[in-house]
Amino acid sequence: MKQFYAAHLEHKRTFAENFETHPYECGWADEAIFFININRVSGESAELRARVQISLDGVHWADEGVRFEPMHEAGLYFVKVSHFGNYLRLAVEVQGEFDLQIQIACKG
Repeated sequence: MKQFYAAHLEHKRTFAENFETHPYECGWADEAIFFININRVSGESAELRARVQISLDGVHWADEGVRFEPMHEAGLYFVKVSHFGNYLRLAVEVQGEFDLQIQIACKG
């Protein structure tokens, strides 16, 4: 029987500058899905870009290659990831201001 776990990486926060999510240890999982739920967007030419990063130790990070399409409005967005190391996180670039939540769902 497969294991499944979902976790909040960022919960109901407002972001107006670039950030990285809290790292999530999921080396046991075969696959993961990142969800970004944007509740509110403000600012001229507002845009949110996010890319998946992987790490063996949770300290040193490399881009995995999976990226979200640029986001400009409220809604639910997701990307799927497989073949990763022990830790996952998102590196997020922010132009404008976004109220959002970020979750990860892992299955193994």
